[in-house]
Amino acid sequence: MDFRQTDEQRLIAETTRQIGKSFGLEYWRQLDEKKKFPSELWAALVDAGLTGAALPEEYGGSGLGMTEMAIIIEELAASGGGATVGQLFMIGPIFGGYSILRFGSEAMKTDFLPRIVKGEIIALGLTEPNAGSNSLAMETFAEKVDGGWRLNGAKMWITGMDQASKILVACRTIKAADAPKRTDGISMFLIDVKRQGLTFAPIEKMGTNTLTSSNVYFDNVLIEDHELIGRLHGGWHQLVEILNSERIATTAALVGTGRLGVQLGVDYAKERRVFDGKPIGSYQGLQFPIAQAFIELEAARLLNFKSSWLFDQGEPAGAEANAAKLIAARAAELAVDRAMQVMGGMGYAKESHVERLWRDVRLFRIAPIAEEMVLNFVAVHNLGLPRSY
Repeated sequence: MDFRQTDEQRLIAETTRQIGKSFGLEYWRQLDEKKKFPSELWAALVDAGLTGAALPEEYGGSGLGMTEMAIIIEELAASGGGATVGQLFMIGPIFGGYSILRFGSEAMKTDFLPRIVKGEIIALGLTEPNAGSNSLAMETFAEKVDGGWRLNGAKMWITGMDQASKILVACRTIKAADAPKRTDGISMFLIDVKRQGLTFAPIEKMGTNTLTSSNVYFDNVLIEDHELIGRLHGGWHQLVEILNSERIATTAALVGTGRLGVQLGVDYAKERRVFDGKPIGSYQGLQFPIAQAFIELEAARLLNFKSSWLFDQGEPAGAEANAAKLIAARAAELAVDRAMQVMGGMGYAKESHVERLWRDVRLFRIAPIAEEMVLNFVAVHNLGLPRSY
């Protein structure tokens, strides 16, 4: 096994790091306060060719893979962006780029992939109010009509609708009661966000304020036949593959966030002096929790790179991607929480930046997959235990 990055990967990491640092923590603090999309940063990433790193050269990308995308996301998160950076890449190169590259028609690839390389945003419509983590219980239904389909239903917690040009919608094309198997009868369509009958409304939330999360409603939305992605009624297994890449992006962002939290805590602990005049970082009560977080983050990082390597080789990566996400979410939360504790009252102040990281990172023990569902997955698929859900 060779754990060394290639020269190209090191260059990608350094380029990304420099772009991230050129914006910095204060940029993200202001965006969080204004609840504003990081359009300036996104434009800089497009200019540097980083949004197309994992897309083929024939469509304007760099022809690399998920491993390089994970490196980019981790460095951006560590340089100030925090956990939301993973979501930023999901609604561009992953939900749009990877799904079209893997399952789209040649016409779709030619049309959309160059646009995604240039920064176009595509949302994913999956989660539903009555289904939650049980995506097979989705009720949104596309009925076949002359010339296409009529879509009705609702989605929730859909990221980036304000910026998206398209939404990749997972829906039933055979109702669950009529499907031969639970996983049959699900299809994916790529449709315009600004289409008659499609409306959305933002959800007020605690954090991740630089990207909106919305409830989305479909009221007799017309879908044309050519907007189907992949195989009719066979979208479930396509969706699982897309979601594995989502886990890898999430973990990379969490590892970067944890790195940032550790660094902020360490920097403060080296400078702050109380009581006997020694830096508070000399006390084991503060050292040990941050050291623990560092160790867990490194474990998550290595497992995530195994996941991305498997993914890039076309090998199954579900167990590794899910496990890495669980470890990273807990480790990042520990790192940021301990950094806040090290700083005392100042950790609660917006100027310290830790409180934003703390608010944002908590989401990712729940999303994009709850840690309980990760444990369910491992219990069934890795340990061979009976299904509990």
